[in-house]
Amino acid sequence: MFKKVKFMQVEKKPSNIDLNSVDYTSKKGFLKAFIQGVKEADVSSAGAQLAYFFLLSMFPLLLFVLTLLPFLNLPQEQVFSMLENILPEQVHSLIESTISDIMKSRSGGLLSIGIIATLWSASNGVNSLVKNLNRSYGMKETRPFLVARGMSLVFTVLLIGLVIVALVLPVFGRAIGVFLFSTIGIEDSFLTLWNYVRLIMPPILIFTVLVMLYWIAPNITLYFKSAIPGAIFSTVAWVLISFAFSYYVNNFSNYSRTYGSIGGIIILMLWLYITGIVLVIGGQLNVTIQRRKEQILREKKIHP
Repeated sequence: MFKKVKFMQVEKKPSNIDLNSVDYTSKKGFLKAFIQGVKEADVSSAGAQLAYFFLLSMFPLLLFVLTLLPFLNLPQEQVFSMLENILPEQVHSLIESTISDIMKSRSGGLLSIGIIATLWSASNGVNSLVKNLNRSYGMKETRPFLVARGMSLVFTVLLIGLVIVALVLPVFGRAIGVFLFSTIGIEDSFLTLWNYVRLIMPPILIFTVLVMLYWIAPNITLYFKSAIPGAIFSTVAWVLISFAFSYYVNNFSNYSRTYGSIGGIIILMLWLYITGIVLVIGGQLNVTIQRRKEQILREKKIHP
């Protein structure tokens, strides 16, 4: 299940620090290398790319989720009303109006083709993240195009799906639990436990997908545990920043007055932009820890 580690040689770039000569075993050296790695990864541009392509894929996946609502006996009006309680007002209005327009004018075959094409295009976001990680690890992409792109597509669907799950479970978790338990035949006493589980499931699912992303996506063989630190960082940071950003937007921001009708788009893009930056920084944390491990192994071989 676990993979062996290949030693990597970091590609030299013009910078204030030569990452190949840093003492990663010292706290100061590790921190300097991590900060330099974040700078070289150009997290601002990478976050912007991810935000754009995540936005591109979000609405097709939301449409898919809405097609499942009849099985839960939840009308769309009730769904939008519940989402209003957890989303910034401008974002909720944007999602509701966009989904409603698409649902009214949709054509089954064309909609399916459109969703597939959109998701394929949206996978460019994760693809850019993979290239960013490969560059940080000092590796080039040698896998077949369809393999690399297919992997990016899968992780795109998983990441956006998890964002939707993170919004859906806290609000609709009870209705989902009642439906599942009545279908499977589980006693109602388990519903109390489910009410607690549904609140902690989103972070757990997010962590699971991120650790798989950081482990599998880069074109370098790694131990599974090497992907864990960045996944923990990204999960915790994303949850905290999302709560803080939502609180700020709902209580202090003035986007609707500044941007008018497109205020919702601006807010959603900012949130996705922050999410993209968090993912890139988490990957850089794994890269820096990996370099530290390799430096220790090399020193042990030289001075056994």
